[in-house]
Amino acid sequence: MKATDLVLTPRGLRAFGRTLPCSIGNGGLTRRKREGDGATPRGTHGLVGMLYRPDRMERPADWALPIKPGDLWSDDPADEDYNMMVRAPYAPSHEKLRRADPLYDLVILTDWNWPYPVKGRGSAIFIHQWRKPGHPTEGCIALRRADLRWLAPRIRYSTRLIIR
Repeated sequence: MKATDLVLTPRGLRAFGRTLPCSIGNGGLTRRKREGDGATPRGTHGLVGMLYRPDRMERPADWALPIKPGDLWSDDPADEDYNMMVRAPYAPSHEKLRRADPLYDLVILTDWNWPYPVKGRGSAIFIHQWRKPGHPTEGCIALRRADLRWLAPRIRYSTRLIIR
C-alpha cells in the first residue's frame, strides 16, 4: 500500500492520514459483483476521473470535468455503451449525473468494469456524497460533502481505492 491510497476499513475510508466516515452498498462487500446487486466490489481500483457540478461548486481539481445538462451514465448491460458516460436523449437504462439532489455534485470515478465492461458485471462504482450518515448506496462509496471536498484535490494519478 502507498500513502496516496484510499483504503476502506471497518471504521471508514482511510485517506491521506485521516479516516473518513463513509457508507457502502446495501449489498455489503463482494468479490462477485453483478448489475443491480447493491454490493461494493472488493479489490484494488484505479481512480480514473472526477466530475463536478459547476453551478454548485468551484472546480475541485484541475483535472475535474464539469457535469453538463444531459450527461448520463449507461447501466443497461444489453447496450453497447454499458458502463459509459452518455448524453441525452438516450433510450437504454441510465442514471442521470446532473441530479436535483446533491449526491453527484462531486463524483470520483473508479475503473470498476471500465473501460472494457463485461456485460452484467456491474456498472460504475463512484465515490460520491452520502444521503445521510449510515445510509447505504447501490454499491458506491459515499462520504460527507465536506470530506469529499477535502479529498478531491488530494487525489493523484497514482491514487487507488482498496476494498478488502
